[in-house]
Amino acid sequence: MAEVHRRNRLLPWYIGIVIVFGAVAYVGYHMYAIDCSVTPPVVFMVLAVVPIVYLVLMYLAFTSQE
Repeated sequence: MAEVHRRNRLLPWYIGIVIVFGAVAYVGYHMYAIDCSVTPPVVFMVLAVVPIVYLVLMYLAFTSQE
């Protein structure tokens, strides 16, 4: 019989982490390079809170699958 090879359910999440951190680094660098005048709470929300919430929700979605 043929063997069934199961993929890691979290592989899309690992790929998503790389993409999200790359985007955060890119946006953060550009905000720093152009001396962005946005207030620090907004910068923190854009560079930390939104990506973390997205990654947590994506993790919960992938771990709840059977």
